[in-house]
Amino acid sequence: MDNDVSAGATTTIVGRLALGITLLAFGLGHTDVIDGVTAADAVSIAHYVGGVALFVAGLLAFRDHDTANGTAFAALGALWFTWAVSDAGSANAAGLFLLLFALVALSLTLAGGDQLGQATYGLFFVALVLMAIAQFADNDGLTKVGGWFAVASGAVAWYAATAALAHWPTVLPRRAAGRGVTATG
Repeated sequence: MDNDVSAGATTTIVGRLALGITLLAFGLGHTDVIDGVTAADAVSIAHYVGGVALFVAGLLAFRDHDTANGTAFAALGALWFTWAVSDAGSANAAGLFLLLFALVALSLTLAGGDQLGQATYGLFFVALVLMAIAQFADNDGLTKVGGWFAVASGAVAWYAATAALAHWPTVLPRRAAGRGVTATG
C-alpha cells in the first residue's frame, strides 16, 4: 500500500470506484447508447458492486470514524441492493423509489465534503429526479437524459477515485480575491 494513502482514504477510494462503476453501468443501460444493453443488464453490478461492496465500504468507513463516507456508502449500498433485487411492480412505484433514492442523493450533496463528492451526488440527484419524473409520465426520452446524468455522475466518482490513487488534482483551483478582469475606462 502507498504510504501516502491512509486507511480511511483507501476506503473512500474503494467506495468511489464501486459507486462509479455502478453509476456508469446504470446510466449507460438507461441511455440506449450501446446496442442491446439495457438497465436490466446493470442489475448484477448494482446488486454486488453497488449493493454489497458499497455497503461494506460504508461499514469500513464507519469503523475508520469517517461518518460522511460511511453514511453515503452504506445508504447508497442498501438502496442499490434494494433496486437490484426488487420488482417495483408499477411505473408509479418505480418512480416513487427513484424519488426517495433522489432524496438520499440530495442529502449527500448538501452535506458538504469535497468538490468531486458533491458533484457526484449532485449529478446523481438530477439523474434520479429525471428518471422518477420519466416513470410517472411514461417518458422514455426523459429516462435517457437521466441516464446521461447518471453516466456523468459515475465518471466523476471514477475520476475522484482514480485521481486519489494517481495523485491527480481533486479540487478546482480558485482565483485569488480581486484578481479578476478589471474594467478600464
